[in-house]
Amino acid sequence: MRSRRKSRKKRFWALKALALIILLGVMLFISIQLYINIYAYPNIIKTINGFENIKKPEAILVLGAGIKNGIPTPVLEDRLDHAYELYEYYGENISILVSGDNGSIYYNETKAMYDYLIGLGVKEDHIFCDYAGFDTYDSMYRARDVFGLKSLIVCTQQYHIYRSIYIAGKLGLDAYGYPAENKEIYPMLYNYARESLAKVKAIIDTDITKRLPKYLGDPVPVTIFE
Repeated sequence: MRSRRKSRKKRFWALKALALIILLGVMLFISIQLYINIYAYPNIIKTINGFENIKKPEAILVLGAGIKNGIPTPVLEDRLDHAYELYEYYGENISILVSGDNGSIYYNETKAMYDYLIGLGVKEDHIFCDYAGFDTYDSMYRARDVFGLKSLIVCTQQYHIYRSIYIAGKLGLDAYGYPAENKEIYPMLYNYARESLAKVKAIIDTDITKRLPKYLGDPVPVTIFE
């Protein structure tokens, strides 16, 4: 009888310890989301006129978001359209860096982005291509170390803009975000779930492991227009 009570007591304390670990994990997870959002919020500019109040950055960075049959997805189109809006705002006097996945001969996200911008009217010599932007961290790291940028405007969706600015800032870039709206046509539940986990990875990449991107390479300086 006594051993049975002892066994129940052990199970009780084990369950209590497990519940505490889960609670602490949930609190840490939520804290990471809030920390990144608060860090990035001051550098998010939601209207084009808001850029009157900041020094002109060296370039516009468009982060990849997938292609289908060689054509940008609707998510990526919105990012490129926002980049073009900024390009016109600066009087076609700023470079655009498109960063995406060209991991195989059958998938060239960056070329699709380049072609789309050309179709909008961006000059060829104003577009620079990063073919090894396999994730947001790699894109930011390479923007700094391969393309020589110190300041930039990131074009991506609202759900992704906080992490983008956070990573850029942690890598020493002076980064602002110009977010495209989150539209109903996007798979928003998936995007938010993925983004929440990616924020945890961003903390690990920037603050703990400080990993190198998959590829670096020789410098390819982006043209800076004064």
